[in-house]
Amino acid sequence: MPSTTIIGTAPGWTLFENLYMSNGALLIISDDPRSSFPDPLLLTSTGAPAENTPENIKAREPTKDHFDIISRDVARSRYGKRISTISDTTFLFNDPRQFLDHYYHFAAELLLGAWRMYSGWLDPTIDKRGKTKLPDPARAIFAHAYADEWRDYIGYNQYFLHAAFPSIGLETEIDWKGRIIMTNGTYGTLEDNGASGTARAWRFDRVLLVDRSAAFRSELTGAITQRTAASAYFSNHDKASQFWWETIRRRVLSFARVPNEILDYSIPAGLRDRGNREEPPILITYVSRQGWRRRLIEEDHIKLVESLEELCKSKRWEFLIFHPERYNRDQQLEIAARTTVMLGVHGNGLTHVIAMPRRPISTVIEIFYPKGFAKDYQWTAEALGHKHFSIWNNSYFSSPNLPWVNYPEGFQGTQIPVHGPTVARLIEDRVEGRLPNPPLPLSTARPNS
Repeated sequence: MPSTTIIGTAPGWTLFENLYMSNGALLIISDDPRSSFPDPLLLTSTGAPAENTPENIKAREPTKDHFDIISRDVARSRYGKRISTISDTTFLFNDPRQFLDHYYHFAAELLLGAWRMYSGWLDPTIDKRGKTKLPDPARAIFAHAYADEWRDYIGYNQYFLHAAFPSIGLETEIDWKGRIIMTNGTYGTLEDNGASGTARAWRFDRVLLVDRSAAFRSELTGAITQRTAASAYFSNHDKASQFWWETIRRRVLSFARVPNEILDYSIPAGLRDRGNREEPPILITYVSRQGWRRRLIEEDHIKLVESLEELCKSKRWEFLIFHPERYNRDQQLEIAARTTVMLGVHGNGLTHVIAMPRRPISTVIEIFYPKGFAKDYQWTAEALGHKHFSIWNNSYFSSPNLPWVNYPEGFQGTQIPVHGPTVARLIEDRVEGRLPNPPLPLSTARPNS
């Protein structure tokens, strides 16, 4: 009976070898003292939907029915030889369904964090084109969602998952419940090495356990970043390859039939093949939300477009007003793969930042209702090596001078103001190098204001 070991851990993200499950409880089986393992609160939860109430927070705390640490003798007495192996690597997502059917939360948090945790701990040699020595995960288990509950309405969740890992197997809540039922039974005794019992257990060769509630119990996610992937990112920031995300980005874009020439926009000029060292063309992509629930004042939208068109015409840059609903998924991703500067009102359309090429001038500009701020795209952009600016009408700010997260009245409304000439001037200064502020290393510090 192999003992459980931990390859790498961070609140809400733990990479195990030889993790066990019986009767719904995940089990560390080891003769090491309990104190040598992380607090279960930072590993897992009940998987119940999250609400911001004291009662719900308490109800999501795991008990021994959900997670336990037992010795090898105890395990033998319970299960005898009735332990079956789940081979290769499993991604076990213990998140509630409420956060799964959303493109940003799935692709830019869950998948991004899972790949960072997996690759960052196990393959620091990922190269400039994303080549990795790691085997793909054999399966993903969504323990608290049925088959139609982890997919988003525009279809990007399945697109990203299967484009990144074409052979991945999928199990959902009904399968997880079935595995639990298959282990139910009576325990044996230590005297007969468990032979008199009927209870069974599953042993995962290698498993990445992901739990949103556990991540939010840490200050890094719960108070500073509000991003579950932050724990995974910082757990191995001194080990991970600088090209760690290229594996997923290129697989997805290749599936979308994006040409290799465009895929290579992310390769620094000095590392490109000879004869291909010219800087890629500049594309300014404005993700328009006009016609949607959260959008700009119409007059400000028109002035913003005029300002950007004038700028790009004078600089001979390409400018695109990007209405995602007018393009199929392949076309949307090809646009993102060519984009130098992506801008738009805070919203799901900016999730395409995960397909942008990392360049010295790659930039994400996010327009907020004045005094409003959220970290979704700021943190994600900077984790992927893009500079991020937040716009409040005619002013802007960037790391490290960030405010606290805030959702004032008007944040979700249809009257968000923006001063088009300010945005155009910011883009011009950024692209032409007059802003000597490349993306900073992501910080674990609290906001300054």
